[in-house]
Amino acid sequence: MAEEKQISTTIETMDDYKEAIDRSMRQLKVGDLVDGTVAGVTETEVTVDLNYYAEGIIRPLDYTADPAFSIKNDVHPGESIQAVILRMDDGQGRVLLSRREAADELAWKKFQTELKEKTPVSLKITETVKGGVIGFLDGVRAFVPASQLSLSYVEDLSVFVGTTIEGRVITADKADKRLVVGCKDLLREKRDADRAEFVSNLKEGMVTEGTVQSLQSYGAFVSLGEGVDGLVHISQITNTRRLKHPREMLEVGQKVKVKVLSVKDGRISLSMKAVEEAPEAEAEKYEEEKVELPKEEELTTNLGSLLKGLKLN
Repeated sequence: MAEEKQISTTIETMDDYKEAIDRSMRQLKVGDLVDGTVAGVTETEVTVDLNYYAEGIIRPLDYTADPAFSIKNDVHPGESIQAVILRMDDGQGRVLLSRREAADELAWKKFQTELKEKTPVSLKITETVKGGVIGFLDGVRAFVPASQLSLSYVEDLSVFVGTTIEGRVITADKADKRLVVGCKDLLREKRDADRAEFVSNLKEGMVTEGTVQSLQSYGAFVSLGEGVDGLVHISQITNTRRLKHPREMLEVGQKVKVKVLSVKDGRISLSMKAVEEAPEAEAEKYEEEKVELPKEEELTTNLGSLLKGLKLN
């Protein structure tokens, strides 16, 4: 019985050391992509538990290329991490790792997918350069051409520094380390969606305000907002006289009240004349619906009525 008890104790001891044995037998080599957990963070290095007999170490320059990176603020114990082995011994018996190289490899695969699927990405702009601005996407330097930042010309690119923009990957060349992000497609889609929603809310008969955008011989184009213009035909500008040209009454930039006559196939027909006529129509409506007032004699109050009920001292 004593012998059986001793065997049982030996087996339990082997189980206790199984994890350590597995670690010592695990085969790692330079270039391997390994998973680990952040065990500690200092100003000069990140310590990583690799489930291996030796711990891993990552220097700040091997963590990311992002200049805004802070090893103390952006890395926390307990986080899962992937890294590539640079050296099996850093001189102190630790495995030297590079998260930057691992992230770079994974990031370029992700960029290719985002390019193919046209996935929107968020990019924080850090600086301006000739012809555009720079940001970092998953730790990789990305260039945004000035022509891709807006739907209109941007004179001062510095206004974008420190802001986060939405765009899509339009070039992802890993061999040349060339990552380009563009915003125009997303901006166009948003503009078109906003316009469509705006137009859908325009109803025949509604009165609104707009700004004269241009004058043509046949009428005036009026901006209603969200890039949506409507046409006031020359015959719909006024009912006071006949115009030879809209400029006789209107000028570009002038604010005007207009009534929506129709919205069809994206074309909006407006009228200023109908707004002029509205007060008269309202007056006619009032005449038809006004309440019958008391006759004049019924409104007269004689002195007796005023004094009735009063007690004189």
